[in-house]
Amino acid sequence: MNANALCEALRASRGFAHKRDIADVMRRLSPVLPGGATPQGVRVGDDCAAIADGDGHLLFAIEGFVEDFVQREPWFAGWCGVMVNLSDIAAMGGRPVAVVDALWSDGAAQGAPVLDGLAEASRRYGVPIVGGHSNHRSPRPQLAVAVLGRAQRLLTSFDARPGDVLLAAVDLRGRWHDPWPYWDAATTAPAERLRGDLALLPAIAEAGLCDAAKDISMAGVVGTALMLLECSGVGARLDLSELPRPDGLTPDDEAGWLRWLTAFPSFGFLLSVAPSRVAAVQQRFAARGIACGAIGDVRAGPEVSLRHRGTEALLWHLVEQPFITAGVGHG
Repeated sequence: MNANALCEALRASRGFAHKRDIADVMRRLSPVLPGGATPQGVRVGDDCAAIADGDGHLLFAIEGFVEDFVQREPWFAGWCGVMVNLSDIAAMGGRPVAVVDALWSDGAAQGAPVLDGLAEASRRYGVPIVGGHSNHRSPRPQLAVAVLGRAQRLLTSFDARPGDVLLAAVDLRGRWHDPWPYWDAATTAPAERLRGDLALLPAIAEAGLCDAAKDISMAGVVGTALMLLECSGVGARLDLSELPRPDGLTPDDEAGWLRWLTAFPSFGFLLSVAPSRVAAVQQRFAARGIACGAIGDVRAGPEVSLRHRGTEALLWHLVEQPFITAGVGHG
């Protein structure tokens, strides 16, 4: 699969489609959404809402889960409800404070494994569940989870700069959670490791080592890069040769590459870092056994190209075709 074929496959992926739906929501809510940064520090397009508070920022995030996932994987859905929210807080340089959940189910028995997954993740990550909403008289299971956090030095998706290096940090000590596109390096990891690994992001932020960051979501590493770049009003050349990847994934494994590029890793972050700070950031991840590779360089202009197996193709033009919103980034 050359770069052009890979770009076509990524553009047609489910993760890309889900993220592009954000634009419809933002257009509908545009009359009440803040335009640009407000005095409270709110900017739309980040992993969390960030509201200036004292000498730092309060962080709010929420995640909802598709019905088929909750129905088929109720315990794992509950676990992920906590895990993905904590990743959003970490991506913005924050530390979590507490979680709330909203659960609908057809009876208490159907909701029980979801609650068990939530509780286990709460214990292992050391973040309390402090309340929420439940309804045991729903025809089908649904789950949403929200989190409150706090950042001393905020990281956002809006501060990547031309000349920065894009780093991808992924915990490869995991396995596929079949049949879903999830790389699970969390559910069997020691609690101390889970907590220490997430603490890397606020430590990097507070040390001033990173310009911008975002957690790798359902859009995969490339789709997440598009969202970060669009928010920052920049482009990039992405090169997959240094992308952290599981053992055994060879360059000629087309299906394997596409699966990995559209994967949602339990620990995965993109960071936009000045060249002089790249080594320091990589050393921090390496010290905790987390792979961190330089996967691209940030450039002025709206074009995002992708290089793979000696070929290069234009993946996206963020002015001609905004990815998540016409009101973010290049505008």
